[in-house]
Amino acid sequence: MPVAEPRPGAAAEANGRPIHDDATAVRRLGEARERIKEEVGRVIVGQSEIVDLLLVGLLCRGHVLLHGVPGLGKTLMAKTLADSLAMEFRRVQFTPDLMPSDITGTDIVKEDPASGRHTLEFLPGPVFTNFLLADEINRTPPKTQAALLQAMQEGDVTVGRQTYPLPKPFFVVATQNPIDMEGTYPLPEAQVDRFMFSLRIAYPSIEEEVRIIKGTTGTAIAKASAALTADEVIRLQEYVRGVPIADSVVNYAARLVAATRPGCGGPANLHKYIAYGASPRASQCLVLGAKARAILAGQFHVDFADLKALAAPVLRHRLVLNFHARADKIDADQLVTQLLASVPQDV
Repeated sequence: MPVAEPRPGAAAEANGRPIHDDATAVRRLGEARERIKEEVGRVIVGQSEIVDLLLVGLLCRGHVLLHGVPGLGKTLMAKTLADSLAMEFRRVQFTPDLMPSDITGTDIVKEDPASGRHTLEFLPGPVFTNFLLADEINRTPPKTQAALLQAMQEGDVTVGRQTYPLPKPFFVVATQNPIDMEGTYPLPEAQVDRFMFSLRIAYPSIEEEVRIIKGTTGTAIAKASAALTADEVIRLQEYVRGVPIADSVVNYAARLVAATRPGCGGPANLHKYIAYGASPRASQCLVLGAKARAILAGQFHVDFADLKALAAPVLRHRLVLNFHARADKIDADQLVTQLLASVPQDV
C-alpha cells in the first residue's frame, strides 16, 4: 500500500461539486460522515467507533477484518454501511468446500450456433463488486483464502492468461468468530497482513441491547438510505492522500513499527513476547489511516493522537507472538499499550 506524497491544497470534489480549498473539503467530508453514521444508526445500535474505523479503511482503500462472537451484527453492519454509500454489495459465505473460482469467477466454454466453434467466455465471480463481505473467512481452506490476495492488493483478478480489473471503489470486509474453532483454518500471516485494520466488536451494553430488542422484534424494519455515492467515495479517497503530515509524525509512526521488531532496539519487555514484528506495510497503514481519521474529525493536519488511536487496529494482527506470550496470557493489545508507553514522540 504505497503512500502518496502530500499535496497540500489539492482540489477534490464532494456531492458532485468541486472543492477549491482545504477548509471546505474538511467541512463537507465531516458532513458526509455525520450523514453516514446517522443512516447506519437507523439500523445498527452503538458501535460508533467501529463504523468510524470502517470509514477510515474505506477512504484509505484498505480492507478490514472484523472479529466478534456470533449474533453481534457484523454482517448487518457491513450491509448497512454499503447501503449508506450506495455501493454494490455482495456477500460470500466461506465454507470448507468453497473453491477459488467461486470467488474470482471462471472461464466457461460457449459454442457459436452458426459456426459450431467453441470459445471461452469469462463469468465474473462475486469479487467483482464494490463492497465484498467475506463472511467467516477462516472456515475455508488456505487455497481459497488466497484467492482474495491479488484482488485485495492489486485491485484485479487473473484467471487463466487474462487479468480483469475490479470495479472502483473496492472494499473487502471479512468476518471471523473467535469461538467454535473446530473446522476452521487460521488465516496465513500473508493474508492477514493484507487487512489494514483488525477490529474487535464487543458485546452491547444493557441499554443498547434493549434498543436492539425493541428495534428488531416489531413490525417496522429500519433501512439505511444512501448518504454518498460510489463516485463520491472515489473522489474522497483521492483527497485523503493529499492531507499533509509533518515529518516528525511520520518519524514517530516508523519508530513505533520498528520497535515491534526483535533486534531493532525496542523495549526488551516487549520483545520477550514477539516472534516477528510488523512490516513497513504497518507504517503505511498508520500514516494513511491517520490522514483519514484527521479529516473525518474536521482537521486538515495529522497529529500524534491520530497515530496512537490507530495503533491497536493496525498492529494487533501483525504481531506474531511466541510461546512466552501464551504462557503469560499476554495478547497483542497489551503489547501495543506497552509500545505506546515506551516509544517517545520526539527524539
